[in-house]
Amino acid sequence: MGGIPGTYSFAQRQQVLGLLEQGLAAMEVARRVGVDRRTVGRWAKVAGMTFRMGPVGGLLRPTAPVIQGDFTDPRGRLTEAGRALIAVRLREGQRPARIAAELGVHRSSVSRELTRHRVAGVYSVRVAQARAVANRARPQPRKLDRAEYAALRAAVIEGLNAHWSPQQIQGELALRYPQDESMQISHETLYQALYVQGRGSLRAELARDKALRSGRTSRVPASKLAARPRGKSWVGDATITARPAEVSDRAVPGHWEGDLILGAGNRTAAITLVERATRYTMIARLPARHDATTVTDRLIEMVTALPTHLVKTLTWDQGAELAEHARFTVAADCKVYFCDPHSPWQRGTNENTNGLIREFFPKGIDFTTVPDEEIARVEQLLNTRPRATLGFHTPAVRLNELLTVAQTG
Repeated sequence: MGGIPGTYSFAQRQQVLGLLEQGLAAMEVARRVGVDRRTVGRWAKVAGMTFRMGPVGGLLRPTAPVIQGDFTDPRGRLTEAGRALIAVRLREGQRPARIAAELGVHRSSVSRELTRHRVAGVYSVRVAQARAVANRARPQPRKLDRAEYAALRAAVIEGLNAHWSPQQIQGELALRYPQDESMQISHETLYQALYVQGRGSLRAELARDKALRSGRTSRVPASKLAARPRGKSWVGDATITARPAEVSDRAVPGHWEGDLILGAGNRTAAITLVERATRYTMIARLPARHDATTVTDRLIEMVTALPTHLVKTLTWDQGAELAEHARFTVAADCKVYFCDPHSPWQRGTNENTNGLIREFFPKGIDFTTVPDEEIARVEQLLNTRPRATLGFHTPAVRLNELLTVAQTG
């Protein structure tokens, strides 16, 4: 009955299974094909066949395949057991979609498996498994590490040096090169290049210490904040509930949010303003005090430098530094509204902007030592940074569009 166990070909296995399905006995099949009878029994068991032994033989009934192990690994890739099931079901004439349902994968996974690993129209478990293992073992060069993407790498480094986030870089490149696939990259790939691949090899090429803007690791919850002193508020009727509804939807420009960022020992400070529709940011440092009179005077200077149609309202925290808000409203023709106590999210755009500004002016800085040129540079960096909320356009571009419309209107 010839043949050394373990040296049989795939064609012989297929021939054995076909003869068994025709009703031949195992001994007769072994004789015709030239394989060991025990091998016939083993192949039949893997294929889910139950048959009579002896010279009569014949299949009793088809059964589920006896295949041990998971069909996919934790990452969803086919295992050798999964490939064995595909081979069994193909011999039964089942379609890829039905096989995929039994495996628990998408039908395209089975279709790709057959396309990649069929040889001369025949799907071999051994060949498919060997190819899959070899392909996984061969590392693929990352996009940013390949010479043909040198321009993309340069653009990424330029964006990071300009303090852009990976998402902003992705969006701006998609906007600037919509038809050029070689200049596209996902923000997840950028994070991998910064923190995972080669221990963050991309970080070595940056012109600054931190790879990304974020530096804050925690925040104080509202429940831990010190209680405000009780008594009659100087806010009066200028509460956020009285603010016009058009402010909330950001459809109309001219509505600003503002606050102070404090320096060392809370002795020095700077005013930050951000326009809600365009995210345009203005920064002005204060002298060595930030009392209500000083803050109001500086705010009037900042706001009156803008076109009147771009100044409608200002939303501020309930800080005593703006206790003279009535004088500001008269001088700037800009109504002030105050957030509820301990509710910074009611001026969330300014809160977010202050977080960005803190990267350049960290806590503990003495604002009286910061040159005006440095203030202007930070303003320019923030206003020329692409924003996801603006379709990856910049605040400067959006504000310029409003000014152009006003001039031609």
